[in-house]
Amino acid sequence: MELEDYLDNVKDQKSFIEFVKALQKDKENEDLKEQENPSGPFSPGQNGWENNTIAGYLEAAVAWAEDSDFGEKIEKTTNTWKKLALFMYSGKIYE
Repeated sequence: MELEDYLDNVKDQKSFIEFVKALQKDKENEDLKEQENPSGPFSPGQNGWENNTIAGYLEAAVAWAEDSDFGEKIEKTTNTWKKLALFMYSGKIYE
């Protein structure tokens, strides 16, 4: 399954943890790829990671939460697990 499939399937605590594990593996995979063939300094990594430090990742996730009203402007959901997953995913892709 692709990372986005895990994200789409978040509905409860168990599926949230599965998503977080998949997110971690995605980053580990990108780190290996980047060691072999680094992306440019102003490009996302080979798996699409825009933020490579924990500080950058968290800054992007918070910026996404503030800009999107914690995702309400993008995907309306009352599922707290899904909202948390979207928050974590945004740390990967948000600039």
